[in-house]
Amino acid sequence: MLTETAPAKLNLSLAITGRRADGFHELISLVASLELADTLEFTPGGEWRLTCDDPSLPVDGSNLVLKAAAAYGRHRPQVTAGHFHLRKQVPSGAGLGGGSSDAAAALRLLDRSVTQPLGLTALEAIAAEVGSDCPYFVRGQPAVMRGRGERLDTIPALAQEALAGRRVLVAKPPFGVPTPEAYGLLMQSGAYVDSATAEAALAEWLAQPVRDPSSLGNTLAEPVFGKYLALPTALEALSQTLGVVFRMTGSGSACFAFYTDGAESESIKQALIGQWGAGTWFCDTRISA
Repeated sequence: MLTETAPAKLNLSLAITGRRADGFHELISLVASLELADTLEFTPGGEWRLTCDDPSLPVDGSNLVLKAAAAYGRHRPQVTAGHFHLRKQVPSGAGLGGGSSDAAAALRLLDRSVTQPLGLTALEAIAAEVGSDCPYFVRGQPAVMRGRGERLDTIPALAQEALAGRRVLVAKPPFGVPTPEAYGLLMQSGAYVDSATAEAALAEWLAQPVRDPSSLGNTLAEPVFGKYLALPTALEALSQTLGVVFRMTGSGSACFAFYTDGAESESIKQALIGQWGAGTWFCDTRISA
């Protein structure tokens, strides 16, 4: 049996600059992985199949793990089929990239299982066939995503050092926000960001990464907050009462805040539960070093 971790990611910033002719959106996003992670196991032999410790998760061909296996098989037909088992820690419908990360973990597992591995660069190209943000998770290192998410650039060492090991609180209400819906709401509003403006702001932060990068903003937040009022209501209350600023990651519904080392976070968790109810998910974690 082979095992890989599949970390969650945060979109520390997300600028959507317009819609492309192929229906995808152009984006500029600073992303980093978290210590929070799923675990994917692969046992070669038998037919392709997937099991999961979360019974709510589909384990048929619609799951990105099996889509990744099919994509890998197209490029390496001699790969031996087998059984994947997924242990979930990253919530679905959160904007944390859990499904895409699971898919990238499947690609890494399969590449480890063959006698002539394709290598990470080739896996990134295959991952782009599976999903827009899948290529990022092949390596999972802090990066700037562009295009529809498949174009990746590593960030300067100074910026990497500024992010590595930072404590982050991540919270998700009992509801998720489907990614197509979030982009549909943005299309209705037409509130895209000028690409030159977004690039300039990001370049300034990368050169001097001293402030919270989430202050660069998330284009999807305003249209999503306009429909899902429980999000801005809770976050504003938290900012007013406890002075902690949470911002949405990706297409939501998860939100995050950088937090001081050593400070307790239970009061923040309880405040969010008070706003969103007992189904609130909360995680005190760190950006991967």
